[in-house]
Amino acid sequence: MTELLRLDEAVETLVHDGDCVALEGFTHLIPFAAGHEIIRQGRRDLTLARLTPDIVSDQLIGMGCVRKLVFSWGGNPGVGSLHRLRDALEHSWPHPIEIEEHSHAGLANRYVAGASGLPFAILRGYAGTGLAAGVTNVAEVACPFTGERVSAVAALNPDVSIVHAQQADHEGNVQLWGITGVQKEAVLAARRTLVTVEEVVDALEPRPGATVLPSFVVTAVAEAPGGTRPSYATGYSERDDAFYASWDAISRDRRTFLDWMDAHVLAGARTR
Repeated sequence: MTELLRLDEAVETLVHDGDCVALEGFTHLIPFAAGHEIIRQGRRDLTLARLTPDIVSDQLIGMGCVRKLVFSWGGNPGVGSLHRLRDALEHSWPHPIEIEEHSHAGLANRYVAGASGLPFAILRGYAGTGLAAGVTNVAEVACPFTGERVSAVAALNPDVSIVHAQQADHEGNVQLWGITGVQKEAVLAARRTLVTVEEVVDALEPRPGATVLPSFVVTAVAEAPGGTRPSYATGYSERDDAFYASWDAISRDRRTFLDWMDAHVLAGARTR
């Protein structure tokens, strides 16, 4: 049965040091509030899985939470580099980080295999690239029917997947709409799941094109209005483009970054 918890309770219960944590959301519904709570609780040695690591990933890396990043594109959308990720890779600050890079199709298929209860998925997405070199979770195999050489990617089953959605009901059924990435697959592939939502409602009103996650695949729901800022949630908020631009300067300097995180993220723990 899905538990309705406060966000700090949910993170304390579901996210442990050393876990593989998927933080998914594409363009909108990015679970910033949950990422910030992970930082406040000082989780360490995490393997962070995210198709498009952006600012929340940069913050987790810069605060020393992440040991390994599994991804398929990384950057500050529309602006440039993730400076905390670059600092970790180039100068081992605050500590060394391992990366495992895939194509979008490759990583999405890892989630699909995990969600399907299969050990791997098959695709052509790595042909002609160097992405598979040195990645243990990608292998070339022969099709048993045609003999064609294709790529196999190992299933990804996160210890916990965290996504944001617009609504959940009191039983823990979740509804999200707008642009969707691999939220559904990440939830279905995970051993534990946390969904932060804009609001908990008495009943979900069906919406065209919406995705519904039934309560039996959701471990916990935490109400977190505005939990995607500076990202957005369709129907509830707008993207803060100015912040994405300002993050470039904030994140370039270690001291400036730490001061900003102390004032805007860690301060949340001190005021609870």
